Amino acid sequence: MGTRLKLSVLAAAALLSATAAQAQSAGTLLARIGATQIAPDVTSGDLSAPAFAGTKADIKSDTQLTGGATWMWSDEISIDVPLALGFTHDIVGAGAIAGVGKIGEVKALPVTLLMQYRFGDARSMIRPYVGIGPTYAKFYKARTTAALTALTGGSPSNPTTMSVESKWAATVQLGVSVAVNSKWAIDASVLKTKLSTRTTLSTGQTLDAKLDPLSISVGVSYAY
Repeated sequence: MGTRLKLSVLAAAALLSATAAQAQSAGTLLARIGATQIAPDVTSGDLSAPAFAGTKADIKSDTQLTGGATWMWSDEISIDVPLALGFTHDIVGAGAIAGVGKIGEVKALPVTLLMQYRFGDARSMIRPYVGIGPTYAKFYKARTTAALTALTGGSPSNPTTMSVESKWAATVQLGVSVAVNSKWAIDASVLKTKLSTRTTLSTGQTLDAKLDPLSISVGVSYAY
């Protein structure tokens, strides 16, 4: 009886491994939904004159519902497009103005195309992968606060406004997919984007900063 049970367990494991492989075989389309946190790793320059020496800025993280689509070009190579509705990042004072709090906010929509390589056999339940590709970071709907207006010599009737330049950047990815069955899988990944941009105020002042965001995504995928 014990031998039969062992054989049954081994057969079930083999069947599960075989069916799980179908979810990441060549020609398969994977649809994904989950959540992503984007955490900028900011290195801020100084706000250009006229400004207090050492006037800098920091950008806070944001978490949103996200999705994505992955097409398996082969058993090992896939093309992935992360999808999102956008993120809202608070901009706060740093350096000489670290105590002023929030000075603005900006919406960001990262548009990324990744080429991925998946390790292991297509029948593996656990498949680590790496990815690389371009990102277009679209910044829009930048808003300022009364604190920034006061710091830059504006007034309630003539507030200081700002814009943040959209930029192209390179993104690298490290992730893992764990098959639950032939259709469903759990997916987790970390992305690092080398991104720099410039913020321009209505006063003519500018501030350059490296954002270099780290993105962490967790979700579930379904194979078609």
